Order: sequence, then structure tokens, then C-alpha cells
Amino acid sequence: MAAVDAESGRLALYRNQDNVPIKAILFLAYQSFGVVYGDLSTSPLYVYRSTFSGRLGLYESDDEIIGVLSFIFYTLTIIPLLKYVFIVLNASDNGEGGTFALYSLLCRHAKLSLLPNQQDDDQNLSTYKVETPEQTKVGLRVKNLFEKHPHLRKGLLIVVLLGTCMVIADGVFTPAISVLSAVTGIRVAAPDLPESVVTAVSCGILLGLFVLQHFGTRRVAFLFAPIVIAWLLCISIIGVYNIIVYNPRGIWAALSPVSMYKFLKSAGKDGWISLGGVVLCITGTEAMFADLGHFNELSIKIAFTTVVYPALILGYFGQAAYLSKNRNDVSESFYKSIPTPVFWPVFVIATLAAIVGSQAVISATFSIVKQCVSLCCFPRVKVIHTSKEIHGQIYIPEVNWILFLLCLSITVGFRDTTTIGNAYGLAVMTVMLVTTCLMALVILIVWGRSIILALAFLIFFGSIEAMYISVTILKVPQGGWVPLVISFVFVIIMYIWNYGTSKKYQYDLENKVAMQTLMQIGPPMGGVRVPGIGLYYTELVTGVPPILAHFFTNLPALHEFLVLVTIKHVPVPYIPSQERYLVGRIGSKDLRLYRCIVRYGYKDTHKDDNTFEDKLIKKLGEFILAEDDAGSESFSSDDRAGGVMQSSGISRSLCLVHAVNNESVIMERLEERDRPLEMSQIACREPPSRRGGKKRVRFESPERQQPHPAVVREFEMLREHKERGVVYILGHSYVEATGASSLVKKFAINFVYTFLRRICRGPSVVLHIPQASSIEIGVVYRV
Repeated sequence: MAAVDAESGRLALYRNQDNVPIKAILFLAYQSFGVVYGDLSTSPLYVYRSTFSGRLGLYESDDEIIGVLSFIFYTLTIIPLLKYVFIVLNASDNGEGGTFALYSLLCRHAKLSLLPNQQDDDQNLSTYKVETPEQTKVGLRVKNLFEKHPHLRKGLLIVVLLGTCMVIADGVFTPAISVLSAVTGIRVAAPDLPESVVTAVSCGILLGLFVLQHFGTRRVAFLFAPIVIAWLLCISIIGVYNIIVYNPRGIWAALSPVSMYKFLKSAGKDGWISLGGVVLCITGTEAMFADLGHFNELSIKIAFTTVVYPALILGYFGQAAYLSKNRNDVSESFYKSIPTPVFWPVFVIATLAAIVGSQAVISATFSIVKQCVSLCCFPRVKVIHTSKEIHGQIYIPEVNWILFLLCLSITVGFRDTTTIGNAYGLAVMTVMLVTTCLMALVILIVWGRSIILALAFLIFFGSIEAMYISVTILKVPQGGWVPLVISFVFVIIMYIWNYGTSKKYQYDLENKVAMQTLMQIGPPMGGVRVPGIGLYYTELVTGVPPILAHFFTNLPALHEFLVLVTIKHVPVPYIPSQERYLVGRIGSKDLRLYRCIVRYGYKDTHKDDNTFEDKLIKKLGEFILAEDDAGSESFSSDDRAGGVMQSSGISRSLCLVHAVNNESVIMERLEERDRPLEMSQIACREPPSRRGGKKRVRFESPERQQPHPAVVREFEMLREHKERGVVYILGHSYVEATGASSLVKKFAINFVYTFLRRICRGPSVVLHIPQASSIEIGVVYRV
């Protein structure tokens, strides 16, 4: 059914739905209820209350109820069903969904990425998968327009960050409005209960919810799906009951679009403003796409179309039927529509469903923040893996308590789901509009469809979402300003962090060590080589970073083996373990200077950090054994291909090392004696079958079976100096704006970026580098 990736611990589901057994698809559909639909399924708790909270609640005619129901029906049909289920789910990034998935998909098909250390060799990754159909003329023009103008790429990044920050805002509002709406049901059974008691109970549930995040959701995750299914069953049965009892015939008039026209005509401006409450019926829809990587497309479609959508429609129709005969109960329409004998069981299930929906959104926020950190758009934070089996389950303490404080402030400050709903609706619709804009670009650039189809998608869905945004903007003074403030703060933090990181990388690139200086390192400059291996961490993937020269200038002693280590992220969700490491040599063999590039996707986990040193040196040793050592060495000033120097008669490619059946297999090299220096993928040679029971490492070469003695000596030296000790050299950088910079840049770099670097976790902590073996070098960056 599924295979577990040993490197990332990720559940790798079959992406080709034709190969997935029907039982597996149904099981995935069952699991999706507890993860994907918790937020969407609890919206009936507060939609009608928010819609009829204004002057619309004073109207006595049933036309308003039928009109609102008609808007709810067609909104649920057009946005979640038509847009997401039938269109957006098809735009996955190697099975992953969400705003970053669409952005990374666009970055691979056009040069839109602002990640500073990307290489052409990244396109050789098996997960890169750039299969672009024949482009239309308009598609090529749009693609070239983005590639030629950096400001358009920055604008696109800001749009993506805005959508991401609105998702984070959802992580603040969902727990507040869901829990408060569920707990408010107590006042139906006890009308004299003070509002402060309801607020206190809600705050207590929220505190327990955020405290439990530290333990992860693995132990209780199996309960999520039954709770949501029980909840959907409850609202559908109660909905059918209310339809039969209160309005079995007239309620179906809402199926006609004419009811929406009549509603707006009779209610006028009040009806238009009330649509800000209608939009809450699709909260949580984005989770169908964002959580696609945990399941597959077909399972999510089956769960929504066969269970979630019908249950929600019946639930809303049932509430509307009850309200048509009980207009005074609009403030508590859901709980008052429940038959008395089953009130308390439904109340308990509603509270549990609200907690499940909140939990799913909080977990999604952790994943989004981790993706932002991977793509250099958020300061480094502590990531705790709460499950040894499923590495995707993470916990970020800083983000968790920031969300809790914001959620608690909103709950205590507003104490009303209507006001919270005013803010919640703006955040939800902004995320959906960003997805619509990105999807239009995907249709044009990635799918290669006509501009007419892309514009039709943008205009049809964008106009509906823009209509709802215009309504929610009218409610900015009544609480809609909260998501704007939260998103604005997060966008500023993310963009300044990305800007400062890019400028820092550009400074390293402009001040990298010249080849002539590199050749003089060592005895010619009076320096000495000391035993051991020195790992120099740098963000550069080409050339020698200035940290090496700065270190040698202040301490003229270098280790016998020098390795420039670059931890980089590629705009793909996952990178297979056998494609993670790129190893190459810089300069002459006597210099013993190497480069190791370790690549991660934006959803990859760093669970192998504790054994990172052993893995890196193992790959280095395998590269040495695989490298050709014949011929005299001559050097070129050409510094392409990640800084690997050209050597006459020597294979210069960065070598990919592959692991098959727990055995190291050296890959066959491409001879490049007469070609310019390039990074190349090395074709894997499968090991022959072994007769004996003992497994061995077999090194194969097209020219000879046994390594050259000089190669063996270098390999033995590496192993010897590994025993002598490994030292990690990192740059402790101070970034400041130049004197000629504008006031805005000085404020952004000298204050905001510097402050963020001080409070975020250092690279040594993030990479789990032992403090006793690390050296930090102070470097001033003037950008």
C-alpha cells in the first residue's frame, strides 16, 4: 500500500491512482476526515449566526433565509467542489499541495525562484520533474516577462508570502472561533450562565490544546477521523429531521439561483454585508489542497464528494428549515435546532470536532513555518519531531506559544464569534484568491494551455472571491483589521529575512577567494597543516568563501582535509537520499580541499543530523575512491560547477554516491577530459549478485578493478584524520547596511534583520553541531 522513505521517514503513497487498490484508497479517504475536513465540517456552528448578526436578522420574510441558503449552496458547490476538487487538486507538486507547492512548481518551469544558491544541476533531480508541454506564444511571453524583470519575481514572492501569512492567521482564528462556538452551546441549556464563564471555559480548552502540542498528535490521531465522521453524521441526520419537521417543501427553492437575486433585491445593502458571514461556510477548504501530500488526489475527492459535501448541504438546509419557523432563534440556530433528547451527546461531539479542526490547522501552521524556514523566508526556529515513525509530525515551540497568545487575546478581547468571523472571513478569502492567481499562472506556464482558459479560470473564480473580499473589507472596523495586522507583520518579517539572506549571499559571492590566492594557501604563505578534518560551513555553491581566507589570515594553520559544506534547499518537496549529496574537489590533490553540497527539499526533515558527520565523511571517502588519479595536474581559473577545479586528465564531476541494499555503490563516472567543467549526474551501476552471505562494498571502474595506490593512500589518510578529530568552522556574521544605503534599507538591515538574527537559533544549534568541536569566526557583512 505504502512505502516508508528511510531518509525522510515520510509515507510515500502511490501517486498513480490506477495502481492503488480500492481498499487503500478508501482507507486513505477515511483517514482524511480527521486531518483535512475538521475545520470545514465545523463551520455550521457559526455561519448563520454571523450572517444574521446585523440588520438582516430583523427581517421577517422567509426570502432572506432562502436567499442566504442559496448563497451557501452555490458557494459550497463552486469553490470547494468545482474549483478545488476538479481543478486545483490536479496541480500538485510531486503529490504535494498548498501555496508553496504551486510556487515551487512555477519556479521549476520558469526562473522565478529567489533562492540564492540554486544550480542547473538541481534540474537533474528525479523529483524535479519538469515536463512542460508545448508552450503557447502568450505563455512564453509571460514566462519571459517574469524572468527578465526582478521586480515581478519579487512581487510574486510577496503574493505567495501574503497567502502564507493568511494561512498562519487562520491558525489563530480557527481555534478561537471553533472552540468558542462549540462551548457557547452551554448557554442554550443554561441561559442565565454569564458570558465570562463561557469565555473562561473556552480559554481553558485552548490552553489544554496548545499545551498538548508538545506531545504530538500520533497517539490520539486515530480518534480524529471517527470524531469528524460522527459529527458529519450528526449534522446530516439533524438536518434531515429539521427539513421533514419544519419545512419539507419550501426550503428547496434555494436550489434556484433566482433566490440569490431576490435576496439581494429585497435586502439591499444589508444583504450584501451579510455575505461576510456566508463566506465562513468554506473555511478550511484550502486544507484539501494543502494536505494533499498526506493522502492522494482520489481519496480526498471521494471523501468530499460522497460524505462531506452532502452532509454539509443537509446540515445547512436543516438549519434554514428550522429558522424559517423560528426566526427568534437565529443567534443559536444550530444548538436550538437539535432535538432535546440528543442535545448533550451532540454538544460533546461538536466540542470534540472543534478541537480536531483546531488541531489540524495548528499542525498545518507548523508545517508552513518549516517550509518558510527551508526557503529562506523565516528566521531559524526550533523544530521538534514528535513521532519517530512519521517525521512530518513536528512541533515548533516559538510558533506554538505565539499562536496561543494571539488566539487567547482574540478570544478574550472579542468574546463573540460574529466579530471573530468578520476577521476570519477576510483571511480565508485572501488565501483562496492567491491560490486562484497562482493557478492561472500554472495553467498558462506549467500546463501550457491557452491564455483564454487561464483568464476564464481567473475571472470566474477570482470575481467570486473578490466579491466576498469586498464584503469582508467592509467589516475591517468590526474586527477585520486583525488578520491584516497579523499578516502585515509576518510578511514584513519574512520578506526582510529573505532580503537580508540574499544580500548576505551576494556579499559572499562578490568577495570569494581568488584562485591565485587559493594556490598560495599552505606552506608558501608560511602556514602549517594540522591533523584532523575541518568542515567550513558556507552558503556558497561556487568558489571559495571569504571565511576560509579570513580564518587563515588570523590563524595560519589549516587542517589536513578541508571540506566546504553547503546546506541548501531546492524548490521541490522531497529529495531522495541517494541524490542528496554532491561531492567534488577544489584545486590540486595536495591541497586536499573538497566541496560537499547537501540538498534538501522544502518538506524534507533533518532527522539525520546526529549522524551527519559520519555520512558526509563516508561520501567523501567514496568520492576519493571513485576519482581518477592519473595524469599531471594543471589548474584553470574557471570557477564553475560549484567551485570544482579543472584538472587535466582527471574526472572533474561532482560525484553522486548511491546506497543500494545498505551497501555503498560507487557510481560510474563520465569522462570529461576535453569538456568544460560541469556538474554531471553519474549513472548508477548496480552491484552484481553476491553468492556469499557476507556483504561487501565493491568499487567498479571502467579502466581497472582496483583503486590506484595513491587513491588508497588518500583514502587511508582521510580515515586516519577522521580519528584525529573533526572541527566545524562557522561564520558568526554581523550584517550592516552600507553608508550609501537608503533609510529604509538601513532600518530593514540594521534593526529588523539584525534583531531577527539575534533572537533566532544559530546555525550550530540548528545543525546539531557539538559545541566542543566548533569554531565561530566573526565576519562583518556590509551589504
